[in-house]
Amino acid sequence: MDLFKVDISPTARRQLDRYVDYIQFTLLNDQAADAVMQDALETIEDLEKTAGSLGFCTDPDLEAMGYRKILFRRHDYVMIYDIDGQTARIKGVYHLLQDYENLFMKQIQ
Repeated sequence: MDLFKVDISPTARRQLDRYVDYIQFTLLNDQAADAVMQDALETIEDLEKTAGSLGFCTDPDLEAMGYRKILFRRHDYVMIYDIDGQTARIKGVYHLLQDYENLFMKQIQ
């Protein structure tokens, strides 16, 4: 099985950091912050193995542009990514309660 290389964009990294920082410094829950970060790292490992087989975004425009999504295993977050050859490029990280596809569409325009 060929593995995908996974790149996380600076924007996606900042988004993930903001969620973790909020949990750690606003909610004052170090354990939960660590758990979300660990889940993110495991999701990236999953992406290395499954990037080409996961579903596209449901928004027709995002799907047409080739954007896909992967859900975190244990937390309500999602990564939006695209594929370029054997590289999965994470472009955004969002909480599932957000209108994340619409927010991502505004981010890339």
